[in-house]
Amino acid sequence: MIVNPQLFNYRLIIGSLLVVLTALGIYSFTNYKSIKSYEEFLKQEKFLIEQELTEMLESYDELSQDYNLMASQLQEAKLETKNALDSLRLLKSDLSIITKFKEQLIILKSKSKVLLNTIDSLNIANEQLQKENQDALYTIEKKSFTINDLTAKNNLLSKVIDNAAILKVSDVKAKSYKLRGPKKRFTTKARRANAIDVCVLLAENPLTENGQKDIFIQIVSPDGNIVADKGEVLFGEFSLIYSKKEVITYNNENLEICTAIIADEDDKPFQKGDYLINVFHKNMKLGSTTVNLK
Repeated sequence: MIVNPQLFNYRLIIGSLLVVLTALGIYSFTNYKSIKSYEEFLKQEKFLIEQELTEMLESYDELSQDYNLMASQLQEAKLETKNALDSLRLLKSDLSIITKFKEQLIILKSKSKVLLNTIDSLNIANEQLQKENQDALYTIEKKSFTINDLTAKNNLLSKVIDNAAILKVSDVKAKSYKLRGPKKRFTTKARRANAIDVCVLLAENPLTENGQKDIFIQIVSPDGNIVADKGEVLFGEFSLIYSKKEVITYNNENLEICTAIIADEDDKPFQKGDYLINVFHKNMKLGSTTVNLK
């Protein structure tokens, strides 16, 4: 059989081309698949970086509400992270870009870690301060309660001491009489009497401050008038109209005071009825008695 060399060459060339085309097709298909996988990889990497940046921004937003003292640091970190996120979203995925943003993400995460550690330290310090404040408030409240209790007890004790220290009268006696010259004629007849003798016995009291004391005698007639009115004396908001004032020296011992109260012309003649005799030291009533005139 005779073979045409030219036809054989054509067949050989065509066969070679088919092999080459087949190999190219396989390579192209494989390369296409690699490119698609690469693009998917870049897309996934970009998504992960965006997600981390977004989470960082959200954490900064939450922190900025509670940490006014670090507002500038938080704002700076937030702005830097937002700029990186905005830039990443605008740029097309590329290995060099992804690499660059991964490096920037590492830096931002490092700064975030330092910032969060600082905030954690502030949290611990703040909790400690709150505990110390609570302890201090508890101590203050406890001491305040103790002080108030002691103050109340001291006030009560002061009142008890003050009450115990006042002048005390153990007896008040009074007699009516008719005074004519140096002579006294004791009587209970209203139309005859024109004077009343009052004797006051001050009791011994070692708690009372010794020294000069003003003793006021007040005689109130049956119609409510003051016999032998000597005027009014004021003790703060308290006023007293008195019949006689005696200045005595008190030495913490029993002391009897006797004084004569002679009726004014306006008081004569005495009325029938009970005459009330009151004894005062300042605004304190020390004792009283009555004289009945018929």
